[in-house]
Amino acid sequence: MADGSLAGVISLKDKVSPEEWQARVDLAALYRLVALHGWDDLIYTHISARIPGPEHHFLINPYGMLFDEITASSLVKIDLEGNILQETPYFINPAGFTIHSAIHAAREDAKFVMHLHSDQGVAVAAQKDGLLPLSQHALIVLPRLAYHDYEGIALNLDERERLVADIGDKTLMLLRNHGTLSVGESAADCWVGMFYLERACKQQVMALSAGRENVLFAPEASVAEVKMQTARGIGGKLAWPGCLRRLDRELPGYDA
Repeated sequence: MADGSLAGVISLKDKVSPEEWQARVDLAALYRLVALHGWDDLIYTHISARIPGPEHHFLINPYGMLFDEITASSLVKIDLEGNILQETPYFINPAGFTIHSAIHAAREDAKFVMHLHSDQGVAVAAQKDGLLPLSQHALIVLPRLAYHDYEGIALNLDERERLVADIGDKTLMLLRNHGTLSVGESAADCWVGMFYLERACKQQVMALSAGRENVLFAPEASVAEVKMQTARGIGGKLAWPGCLRRLDRELPGYDA
C-alpha cells in the first residue's frame, strides 16, 4: 500500500487500550528504523515490547513479514509462555520468544528488547577481544555492555537463565558469534543504545582493516571520563522525534 500498510491487516487502533496502541506504534517504528538502516536480516531477528500492565504480555513480529512491512496492527501479542493472545494469521519465531521472554521476565526496565544480526555486529561478536576502546562511540557503549557465549540457535529454553545472568543490569550485549542486543525503558532508549553499539562495531571493523598494531586505543583517563559524562544517558529521548520524522518521510505507514 502507498502508506506502507499491508492489505488484509485490520487496524487495531480502536480495539486495544491506548497504552497498548502506543507500544505497538513505538515497536513498529523500531522495526522500520532497523530496515531503514539496513540492519535487518530478512525475517530472522526480533524486537519486542512489553505492554504496560501486570500481565507481562508483550508484542513481537509476525514471523514472515519483512521489517519494512511491519505495522502497529500486525504485531503479535503473546505471554511469557509464548501463547498467542489475539486473533492473527501469523505465528512467531521460537528463537525470538526464547531470547525476549527471558529478558522481559527478568527485568522490569526491559520495556523494549532489540536483537540484530548486522554484519558489523556479528563481526565484532566473533572477535576474541570483543568491543575495543577505539572510538567515542565505543567508549559510550562499553560501560553498558555485557557478553553471552554462543550456544546455537536460541531454541533451548534452558539458555534463558544463562542469558539473564550474563546481561545482569547492563542494557547492551554482544551475543558471541551471533549479534547484538539492546534493552530500553523506552523505544527511544532501546534504539539509541543499539545505534551506538552498531556504529561502534562498524567503526572497529573499519579501523582494524589497518591491522591491530596500527590503531590507537583511547587513553584510560578518557575511558573513565566518557563513562562519567554519559552516566545519566545518551540522548534517546532527544533523538527519537527526529527518527520518527525521518520514518514519516522515507518509510511511512508503521503506525497503521
